[in-house]
Formats: sequence, C-alpha cells, structure tokens
Amino acid sequence: MKFTYKFFIIFLLLAIIMTLFSLPAFAITESEVQQQVDSVGRESVTGNVFIWILCAIGFLKISQKIDSFMSSLGINVGNTGGSMLAEALIATRGVAAITSMGNGHMGSSKGASSNTTQNSFMQGGLAGVVGRSFHNSAIKNATGNGSGGLGGKVFSSSMNKGGGFANRVIGSVATGNASSTGTITGEKASSALSSYMGYAGNENEDVPTYSNVEIGGGQITATEFSSEYPDGISIGMYHADKYQEPNEDYTTVTSADGVKWYKQYATDVVESKPYKTPDGSIAYNESIVKKLPDPPKRKDKT
Repeated sequence: MKFTYKFFIIFLLLAIIMTLFSLPAFAITESEVQQQVDSVGRESVTGNVFIWILCAIGFLKISQKIDSFMSSLGINVGNTGGSMLAEALIATRGVAAITSMGNGHMGSSKGASSNTTQNSFMQGGLAGVVGRSFHNSAIKNATGNGSGGLGGKVFSSSMNKGGGFANRVIGSVATGNASSTGTITGEKASSALSSYMGYAGNENEDVPTYSNVEIGGGQITATEFSSEYPDGISIGMYHADKYQEPNEDYTTVTSADGVKWYKQYATDVVESKPYKTPDGSIAYNESIVKKLPDPPKRKDKT
C-alpha cells in the first residue's frame, strides 16, 4: 500500500509537470512566432528561445534522475534523454533553426547587412557564445571594469607567464576602440605591457620594465627603464595599421600577437618658462627637457 501511494504521487507530479510544459508548447503556431518576432525583434525572440531550450535541457536531466529512481523501484520507464553533449548539439541546432527562420522573414525588409549583424551573437554556436563571453570577461578584468570571473582569473595567470591568451586580450584592447573597449592602466598595465612585448618571464638584465603605462585605442604610452635609460624615458607606440609613419625618428617593433607598432622615444626639446624681472619686464628661463614628439596622424582621419 505504501509503495502504491508513493508511485501514485510521483505519477501525479509528472503528469502535472508534463501538462504545464506541453500545453504552451503545442499551442503556439507559426503565425504567433512571426508576430512575436515582428513586435519585439528577432534578437529578443532568439534569446528567449535559447533560454527556453536550456531550461528544457535542465528539465530532461531532472526527468532522468526521476527515471533512475523509479527504475531502482522496479518500474520500467522510458529514456528521457541522452548525454549532455548530444543535448547541447540539439539545443544548438534548435537555436540555429530559429535564427534561420528569423532571417527568412526579416531579410526582405532589412537586407543582408542587417541579417549579418543579427547573426553575430550566435556565430559559432554555443561554443562561440561561451568563447566570446570568456574573452569579454577577461577584457573587463584587464581594463579594471570588473573581476571578470573565471575569464579574469585565467587572464591574470596567463599574463604573468606571457601566455598567448593574455596577449590576445591585451591586443584586443591595444588595437581596439578606447571608448567601447576601454584602456589598461594602473598597476596591472606594467605587467600587461611586459607580457605584450614578449618580456614576461625573461630574467635577462637588458629586458626593459615599464611604469605609467596606458594601453588602448591604437596607442601605448609608458615610461621605459632599461640599461640604456636607467632613469626612465617616455615612449609612445602607435598601431601601424591605424597610424601613418611618424615624421620624426622611430623604430618598428612587433608585439607578441604579431601586430606592428611605430615606437618613438622622447627627444630633447627646449622648454621656456616666462618670469617677471625686477623692472617689471618679462623674461624666459630656458631648459632642455625630454618630450615625446606629437603623435602621427591617424589613417582614418586624413
């Protein structure tokens, strides 16, 4: 009697859950899907379906646990799901199908360029979404806009070793748009520049160190200390793809991610400071200081 009562309760709960999940799913029509796409936008619908699919996967895993429990009681049950990898593939195909449907309905009104933008979020499937999220989290850690979670921790560890992952993240900030990506400054910036220039972990005495570093927007500025400049000297580096060649002396250096930069050192210039003499006239104190040349012109602003 006790066994029959437990079985009845489990069966009743399963019936209620299946009813709640199945009725809304079978009631929806293609016209209602299109109406929802037209009203809130394809990206929102795709995102909602993606979340729904993840919830469905979670429901399947719970159902598998219940099946296992019922099987242990000697009750034959159906197989409610396979491996998580297979379910993830099914979820990816489901989202891709919704994306393709949205493209078919909206392509006539917005054109191919709009569809390309709308597809960018799901590019590469679930792996692409996770990879971009991981990369963006690392960028937040690098620019000081957040801890970045797991991505931030991996970035910090990779940066200390001069790893390729850290250098790709630093390169994204260095060559990106400062207004949207941000910049790398502060204590972490010195280690970031050493890693990005391939000096991390190198104990050679001739390896330079840096302070007052700012990385971002196609520019890198810093104070460089080396055996040649033990007291430090200001440097400016400019992304060769974004800037024209400087008018004054420069060298071309390559960062760890293969990007070419125009590098300039501060040069001697005469600095004049006005002062008032005892008779009330203006005179000037002149001194020689080191100053960076004016930045070269950007290619997109010529």
